[in-house]
Amino acid sequence: MYEPIRTKSVHSMADDISYPHRSREEELDIQLAGHLAALLALTDELRALQPSAELDGAAEQLAQQVARLRGGVQPVRSAVAAAVHEPHIAALHQRAHALAGRALVVAASRADTAAAILAAGRMDAHAAATRLVGAP
Repeated sequence: MYEPIRTKSVHSMADDISYPHRSREEELDIQLAGHLAALLALTDELRALQPSAELDGAAEQLAQQVARLRGGVQPVRSAVAAAVHEPHIAALHQRAHALAGRALVVAASRADTAAAILAAGRMDAHAAATRLVGAP
């Protein structure tokens, strides 16, 4: 009644095909480095708009953590020079706060104390800066 199957199913896993696998920790390292690199880019932008020693120190710490997570490869830094108005600065602080929160979640999941402490500190700093700028 039915014709027998003559070929291997396309739905079965091929035994001879291999591709690189990453461990959960490696994936979390990549994710955490990405969040911290994005936070570094926002910090550099804020430094260009409102220079401060606190932001300089935070940028340096973020760069060190990203380099550590990437096996010593230094992150690419941007040189942003633009004059903008206050609501833009508030939005940058809000975005930085959200990124720091994401980094904190990944760092906690990865049990990376140094990155978690840094991310929590950046969350506090950006929350305070958002209140100072007067964003809702």
